[in-house]
Amino acid sequence: MTKILVIEDEEKLARFIELELKYEGYEVEKSFDGRAGLELVKSSPFDLVLLDIMLPGLNGIEVLRRIRQSSDVPVILLTARDAVVDKVTGLDSGADDYITKPFAIEELLARIRAVLRKKEVINEDSSSDIIVYGTLNLNTKNREVHVNDTLVYLTKKEFDLLQFMLENKNIVLSRETILDRIWGYDFSGGTNAVDVYIRYLRVKLEEPFGLKVFHTVRGVGYVIKNEH
Repeated sequence: MTKILVIEDEEKLARFIELELKYEGYEVEKSFDGRAGLELVKSSPFDLVLLDIMLPGLNGIEVLRRIRQSSDVPVILLTARDAVVDKVTGLDSGADDYITKPFAIEELLARIRAVLRKKEVINEDSSSDIIVYGTLNLNTKNREVHVNDTLVYLTKKEFDLLQFMLENKNIVLSRETILDRIWGYDFSGGTNAVDVYIRYLRVKLEEPFGLKVFHTVRGVGYVIKNEH
């Protein structure tokens, strides 16, 4: 369940928001003080924070600044201030959105949905760049491979071969298929090039880290199987 923290010192307004959010299916926690709210953010995972600016203890902009030192949790500022400079300050401090009191609850709910959708898209984009296989991580964006957080240097061909096999996990790939895909149809060398590069990868990825990544299928080619 999506968990939202409301940091708002107007208790009636905080209660109203809490009831509306719970009605919409969100899990809600409240804090009426900036400093206490900041501690909640540090101690518990939240999917979104609704943060008032005029707070006792620690003002909302300072709370936001401290949140951003360690967290990218989405934050929507709630405030009675409507001056442009206040909105700019809030957004420049790391807020994802800004809504001025008084507001219609429907508008607040729409803004919450929009910010959560944006976060979901960002997370999907980020995760789609990384292929995880046990302790091995292959990042297709920066073309880096890590095993147990140790960076392993691969040549372009080694990286392309590993990525292709990870993307086709549990599929037995013939040497000819790998050769056509990685070296191209006009490659004049033999299929033993595949064996050579699988050996290179085993030396770099399996032997130093005690992994078993590549399985030989006699007379056919290679496969990366689901880890056990």
